[in-house]
Amino acid sequence: MGTIDTHFRADLSVDFCGIKAPNPFWLASAPPTDKAYNVIRAFEAGWGGVVWKTLGEDPPAVNVSSRYSAIYGKNREVLGFNNIELITDRSLDINLREITAVKEAWPDRAIVVSLMLPCEEHYWADILPKVEATGADGIELNFGCPHGMPERGMGAAVGQVPEYVQLVTSWCKKHSRLPVIVKLTPNITDIRQPARAAKAGGADAVSLINTINSITAIDLDRMVALPTVGTASTHGGYCGTAVKPIALNMVAEIARDPATRGLPISGIGGINNWRDAAEFIALGAGCVQVCTAAMLHGFSIVEQMKDGLARWMESKGYRTLADFSGKAVPNTTDWKYLDMNYKVIARIDQEACIGCGKCHIACEDTSHQAIAKLVDPASGARRYEVIDAECVGCNLCEITCPVQSCITMVPQQTGMPYMNWTQDPRNPRAEKVPTAA
Repeated sequence: MGTIDTHFRADLSVDFCGIKAPNPFWLASAPPTDKAYNVIRAFEAGWGGVVWKTLGEDPPAVNVSSRYSAIYGKNREVLGFNNIELITDRSLDINLREITAVKEAWPDRAIVVSLMLPCEEHYWADILPKVEATGADGIELNFGCPHGMPERGMGAAVGQVPEYVQLVTSWCKKHSRLPVIVKLTPNITDIRQPARAAKAGGADAVSLINTINSITAIDLDRMVALPTVGTASTHGGYCGTAVKPIALNMVAEIARDPATRGLPISGIGGINNWRDAAEFIALGAGCVQVCTAAMLHGFSIVEQMKDGLARWMESKGYRTLADFSGKAVPNTTDWKYLDMNYKVIARIDQEACIGCGKCHIACEDTSHQAIAKLVDPASGARRYEVIDAECVGCNLCEITCPVQSCITMVPQQTGMPYMNWTQDPRNPRAEKVPTAA
């Protein structure tokens, strides 16, 4: 077996639907990209690109105070972040002048301009040449904002209607030569529908996910949700670590859908480190956008992201992002095609076990009573062992165990061939499997 060549430096550069950048880490359209000052600091820190905070018609939007709230884990770690901030509250002219200046000063970095306008073609026909004149590399259509703007017929109000997505996308392709990226809302039943519509409208790429409708918490003394504006609140957009599983699933759905397969994807949602980025890329993303992590930790986190991704790629023998982009997509399928004959059983490393009993409690109370609690009569010492005949391999014990790798799921040799649910005789609508002649 050949050895992996690690005597090279991984190339993190990207060419995303014609937009080139030195690395795949871009700042998403949000407060961190609201003005030249922030964007310049981001580029100095090493970010490969930015999506400029959403521009709209003049007069600009007016924001409220306060705007943010959060869900916390232990030690006040922010797990989920909620905001009710709108698009840019600065004039179109100021934004366009700053975009022009920053692009001239940083020609090697990607600058994509996010746009949100009413669903009338003349608004788009008017603004697109102005954006193109800045030298920006592309535009992103904000069809995802779930608060404030939908009440005005924009944002998610467009993204939730595939016909509108296709129509506005086609206007942008008609009135601009720049690559068009359509930002999709997750507040929809089937993410594939707006993605297909974007492609039908001529989109060069899609980006997802935008934020999820949410109310993070209630102040039980004042009886009002957070963030609070005076004596009232409203639903906002949820992002951060907590939304990553939802984002990964939606990216995968688009990547493996025959109707959108091959459509470039910019992955967004809960990206905090290089591993998160690698997971999005493995599911088909060509670049990733980051917001919450930068807001919580500052722009310097990009250096750890770049270094970690490069080192991991080198350890795996991946010279470029294309070497592993989409590699997890073929292994992502519908439930009905999973192997019904595959089986794993939990194993407890007795030397690593601290005897806390969490695995036993979880299995005994809520699962399959497959972990026995054994007590030494003489010493009173506790020991936990898996009852193989009862274990269904659900992973709950492994998840609840506080000691990493103490409990592992071990594949079993069943001697049975692959069989999915469409072929399973226990399925009342199973398909007949052809037999050899």
